[in-house]
Amino acid sequence: MAGGNAIRGSRVGAGPMGEAERGDTAPRLIVSYFCANGHESRPAFAADAVVPESWDCPRCGLPANTDAENPPPPPRITPYKTHLAYVKERRSDAEAQQILADAITQLRARRAAGEILF
Repeated sequence: MAGGNAIRGSRVGAGPMGEAERGDTAPRLIVSYFCANGHESRPAFAADAVVPESWDCPRCGLPANTDAENPPPPPRITPYKTHLAYVKERRSDAEAQQILADAITQLRARRAAGEILF
């Protein structure tokens, strides 16, 4: 059963902490950024800070800029390629057949010489 302690987690003399105790907040500049999906994010910057031209959208991760009418396009993502895909880019089918034939010839020669191959 929970105790009836209403001030649990606070210390004696603690009261609401307002701006009078903390001091004034630093002046801020709120900038609107727009992404290609139509999301608007409004981060706050210090008034004397340099505002970046682009900002990553916190909802979808796409790049965003301050132009609502012309947001930046989504980046072009290249699909993942396997090792075989890269090899096929470098070699033609005829070259692959020749390399395979050479490897088989070498393997058969090593077997004929009595080498133990696993």
